[in-house]
Amino acid sequence: MFHWLKRIQESTDSADEIMRYFGQMLEDGRHIFDLATGALLGGTDVESVRGDIWGTDKRINSNERRIRRRIMTHLTAFGVEGVSGHLAMMSIVSDAERIGDYAKNIFDLGALGGDVPLEFRNDLIEMRDRISRMLAKARNIYDTEDEESARIFGQEADVVCRRCDEQIAAIIASDGPGGAAATGALTYRYFKRVTAHSANVITSVLVPVDQLGYWDEDEGNA
Repeated sequence: MFHWLKRIQESTDSADEIMRYFGQMLEDGRHIFDLATGALLGGTDVESVRGDIWGTDKRINSNERRIRRRIMTHLTAFGVEGVSGHLAMMSIVSDAERIGDYAKNIFDLGALGGDVPLEFRNDLIEMRDRISRMLAKARNIYDTEDEESARIFGQEADVVCRRCDEQIAAIIASDGPGGAAATGALTYRYFKRVTAHSANVITSVLVPVDQLGYWDEDEGNA
C-alpha cells in the first residue's frame, strides 16, 4: 500500500473520488501525448486532432482543480489530519498536469510544420512508443499500488531521460539544417520532461514529502 495514499484514505471520505480524478488525469496525459506525437512523428493530420488535444487538456486542468478543492475543503474542515498525504497529492497532480502541457508543446512543433532530423527520426519514434507504454504503466501502478513496480519505473525513466540528454547533445553537435535540428532537440527535451514528470508522480511513493518534485534534478535520481 502507498503509505501517503493510505493516510488520505483514512482521513477523508472523498479519497476514492480524488483518486478517480487523478487516474483520469494520468489516462488523459497518455492520450494527449499519443495524439501530439502522432501529429509530429506519425503523419497524423494536425487539424484532425487539435480539438481533441485541447479538450483533453481542459479536462486535465478541470480534474486538477477538483482535486485541489477537495483537499483544501478537507484540510479546512479537519485540520492537519492526513496532511502529509494531501501535500503529496497536491504535488503530484501538478506533475500530472504538466504532462499535458508538454504534450501540447510537442503538438505545436507539428502544427508549425516542424520536422526532425532524419537520422534521429526512428529513435524518436521508438522513444515515443516507450514513453507511451510508461504512461500506461503509471496508471496501472496506481491501480495496483505496487511499490516494486514504482522502483522499476523510476529506473526506466532514468534511462529515457539520459538518452534524451545524449541525443540533444548529438543534435547540437551535428551539422544538420537548423530548423530540423531545433525541432529534434526540442522534441527530445519535451520527451524528457514528460518522462520526468511521470517519474515524479510514480516515485512519490518512495520519497518523503519534502523531496517530491525533484526526481530529475539529482544525478542519483534512480
